[in-house]
Amino acid sequence: MTLEGKDVISVRDFDKETILHILSKAGEVDSHPVPSLLTGKIMATLFYEPSTRTRLSFESAMKRLGGGVIGFADPDTTSTAKGESLADSIRIVEGYADVIILRHPLEGAARLAGDVANIPVINAGDGANQHPTQTFLDLYTILKDKGRIDSLRIGFLGDLKYGRTVHSLATALKHFDVELCFISPSLLRMPEYVLDELHQSKIPFQEMAVLEDAISDLDVLYCTRIQKERFGSPIDHEKVRGAYRVSMHTLSFAKDDLRIMHPLPRVDELDPAVDDSIHAIYFEQAKNGIPIRQALLALVLGKL
Repeated sequence: MTLEGKDVISVRDFDKETILHILSKAGEVDSHPVPSLLTGKIMATLFYEPSTRTRLSFESAMKRLGGGVIGFADPDTTSTAKGESLADSIRIVEGYADVIILRHPLEGAARLAGDVANIPVINAGDGANQHPTQTFLDLYTILKDKGRIDSLRIGFLGDLKYGRTVHSLATALKHFDVELCFISPSLLRMPEYVLDELHQSKIPFQEMAVLEDAISDLDVLYCTRIQKERFGSPIDHEKVRGAYRVSMHTLSFAKDDLRIMHPLPRVDELDPAVDDSIHAIYFEQAKNGIPIRQALLALVLGKL
């Protein structure tokens, strides 16, 4: 099995065997770091949308393996401000780097970049569509904490309509023996195309509106913020703002081994008091972006 030269655009491009292979390689890198693995390689980070965890963890991952980093986090300082197309930007940057990391507000932008580039492109989030490397680190976090992915009941809470992290993770989980529970206001329910995929894969799922009705049976609760920037209308955002808040009181209904995850940043959906509870693993989840992205970079560059 090789991912050398391949793009990482969508979790739909990966079968269960390949997903487990990536998680295994991340475990190897995590346990036995090789600081010189990517010496001489250059990664270009093209971030057309704001990012903290994804951009910095990619840069940290590359530098920890001995590679170099170029790129930008503000498209207004690039030729995009002069009208340069994404395709032309990709053609230019591929002459400067060995791998491109792209975050873009438009769905499908990463696929376009992958079609244009002759070097690997890794999708760091395209609009409300996909965020595959977040999905791999989410799966890695579940596997590290629970020792398995199969036979778990996993809940998704919050903005399930626009949240690319939950779209990607739910899609990847169709390869595993899991039960899913989607908890959201009707305005923010999981898109039909995701539910259809799960139904076709015979993955049992429920849709619910009240967290307290679901939490007692969950092994993992994946929280997301209500993404104000994705709403077309401020009125629609006001209808659902603050719809959910996970607190220590909420967790009194949960199993002792419930684990709470969150792709971060959070707004008001997760009480800071939860941070010190036995349930919270979201900061460890963020740290797991390093080994996962190290493994992906090394795999697509043919070094693992």
